[in-house]
Amino acid sequence: MTIDVSELDGDGGTRRQKALVLHPDIRGNDASRSAEALLAEGLALAMALPGIDVVRGQIVRLPKALPGRLFGSGKVEELKAQIEADEIELVLVDGRVTPVQQRNLEKDWGVKLLDRTGLILEIFADRARTREGVLQVELAALSYQRTRLVRAWTHLERQRGGLGFVGGPGETQIEADRRAIDVQMVRLRRQLDKVVRTRELHRAARRRVPYPVVALVGYTNAGKSTLFNHLTGADVMAKDMLFATLDPTMRAVTLPGGLSVILSDTVGFISELPTQLVAAFRATLEEVLEADLILHVRDISHPDTEAQAADVESILSDLGVGKDVPRIDVWNKIDLLPAEDPLQTVAARTDNVIAVSALTGQGLDDLVAAMGQALGDERRVETVAISHSEGKARAWAYAEGIVQSEEGTDDGPVLTVSWSAKQKRRFESMLTAVVAPPDDES
Repeated sequence: MTIDVSELDGDGGTRRQKALVLHPDIRGNDASRSAEALLAEGLALAMALPGIDVVRGQIVRLPKALPGRLFGSGKVEELKAQIEADEIELVLVDGRVTPVQQRNLEKDWGVKLLDRTGLILEIFADRARTREGVLQVELAALSYQRTRLVRAWTHLERQRGGLGFVGGPGETQIEADRRAIDVQMVRLRRQLDKVVRTRELHRAARRRVPYPVVALVGYTNAGKSTLFNHLTGADVMAKDMLFATLDPTMRAVTLPGGLSVILSDTVGFISELPTQLVAAFRATLEEVLEADLILHVRDISHPDTEAQAADVESILSDLGVGKDVPRIDVWNKIDLLPAEDPLQTVAARTDNVIAVSALTGQGLDDLVAAMGQALGDERRVETVAISHSEGKARAWAYAEGIVQSEEGTDDGPVLTVSWSAKQKRRFESMLTAVVAPPDDES
């Protein structure tokens, strides 16, 4: 199967490289999605990479992966003819390619080749904005490049160092380069440790507030950033593009019931996420590990929404996020479902599902109400008397917006408050002593 996407040209500005996307469909691979769906995702990844024009995408069916060149000799020659005819400069293989396979194919075709991991790393390198994001990408890229030195050096038989008659043949070029990468990785880890410690200080400050953290997670391009913008009024980059958001973005939001929460937009997940990135971005996803509530945002209009949801759950499990953290399934993009009654697809599923359109705002009131309920935002109106010395607790109550009225007495103010159980516990923890309200004395 071949998909011609040459009409999807860029902005016509600076010169762009022509790219070919190949999806190897290896017989016997247990894939939860069709080869056509996987090719479509590979094309979307390629189009997210700046500076290239994707000419076409093609499924290459293989009985097995060959260790030397991945493809058979006949297929290599056939693809070479296509590459030359279309003047392709970059081949993107949507799958795993070993260093030896990459080196041999680049030599045969005379073009640069990137596998799925290399492509995702290129996208991440272009999108990362925060200091931590940049460091995480550099560290992951070095870890990846360290295994690729075999393709970067064709003179591996050359050696340097040593006099030959004293201590042996000396150090090979590849060993020297690997050692240089190791030194650079150590330096990056030290810098990253400092950044992570700073983020931990910020998290510790938030714990003292404390606002509950609501984390948006989901497959890439599920609409998390659009939903985040709608709920917070922020202006996070929200495009119909894979990995539009890489760095964690956080905003404080006050729910209609008065509960203040911190909403966190996170990097989108994807199937076969490179191992280097799962490890490198663990710190970026720490907001999810500490979340009081997780909103699993799904593109319910996508034909592979079930497989995408399974991928997200698998990655959450790998990150150590347990089932004990409350979750709400947010079925997004219902505006793209058939017009007759899109909510019918939701009704028969589970009570823990909210159907929304982050683009139009449909269903967001129900989502906000579900968030408040999951976080214990059930309000009770109570009267509490405090002494004059409890100014800190009184100021906090006003800052939280829970005070409905105040009456002054000789012993201290009497506050009428509307609060959640969590806010009540927080307020009482700040008091040196709780004074019974006057009504209880009669």
